[in-house]
Amino acid sequence: MSRLTSGGRLERLLSIVPWVVANNGPTVAEIAERFDYSEERLLDDLTNVLFMVGTYPFTPDQLVEVVVEDDRVWIHYAEYFARPLRLTPDQALALVTAGSSLLAVPGADPDGPLARGLGKIAATLGVTPGADIDVDLGNASPEVLATVRGAIAGRNRLHIEYYGYNRDEVTERLVDPYRMTSDEGQWYLLAHCHRAEGERLFRLDRIQAIALTMETFDAPATVPGVSVFEPNPDDPRVVLDLTAEARWVPQAYPAEEVSELDNGGLRVTLAISAIPWLARLLLRLGPEVTLVSTGGDIPEDLAQQTAAQVLRRYTGSIQQNSDDPWRGVRPTLG
Repeated sequence: MSRLTSGGRLERLLSIVPWVVANNGPTVAEIAERFDYSEERLLDDLTNVLFMVGTYPFTPDQLVEVVVEDDRVWIHYAEYFARPLRLTPDQALALVTAGSSLLAVPGADPDGPLARGLGKIAATLGVTPGADIDVDLGNASPEVLATVRGAIAGRNRLHIEYYGYNRDEVTERLVDPYRMTSDEGQWYLLAHCHRAEGERLFRLDRIQAIALTMETFDAPATVPGVSVFEPNPDDPRVVLDLTAEARWVPQAYPAEEVSELDNGGLRVTLAISAIPWLARLLLRLGPEVTLVSTGGDIPEDLAQQTAAQVLRRYTGSIQQNSDDPWRGVRPTLG
């Protein structure tokens, strides 16, 4: 089972509600398997969390009612939730955009119920899905997407060559593919990695080579979940001071602490799983970041060390080309 923040846990719990209502009393086991829950946690959330969901003044008629009987679950909406949903234009457009991303998944039915529902909402807005809305789902090749889909459907192991961005290396791996998922506009494969001996997420556009094997595997009854980045307690932490121009950093990467600076910038604390990732971030930010403190084996002059390494590689490549008219010229890093 995946580890979630309290917000993510509530979001998943709320996503269960319409499915349980539509299926009229599914079993606890069915709900747990479908939504990646342990049965114990599911029952606890249903009976101790969901029953408190409702609207002001939170009287019994304004709360969601949960009934668990003979290992089956029924959920009855409060009066507020039973009313037809009224969307603002911005909310409706966001819904069409999110639904269009699901329709972009290989194998999705372009004429199915989702497409028909989105078409009705889009017609009300005066937009055309696919024409007025462009959904970018990353740079994964069609070959990789098709191979992964086939492997998941047939329970076939995959042999992949994978570029690990954090550690800046390419490794060969044998994986058992469980499912594809998307996050922040990128496709990921959730799989059991035999090299790491555990579940991992692989970004599909970083798979450099892929081969379908004839080996099959038995998928677990409950597919475990893994977040795109899940820091460990023993990962080193760094504190960065960011200028106003670099305020995007905590929006792009999970920050454990964020505080305002007098100059309009931010002070952020990040958990670091791999030093090469931090080195690239520092180079990318340049004068917009100051490394305040480091932990673990992270050197305080990491940015300077990385810049020097890049300079050596650059000048070395120039010197190897004797026909280059710029041979011997040394670039200057500001």
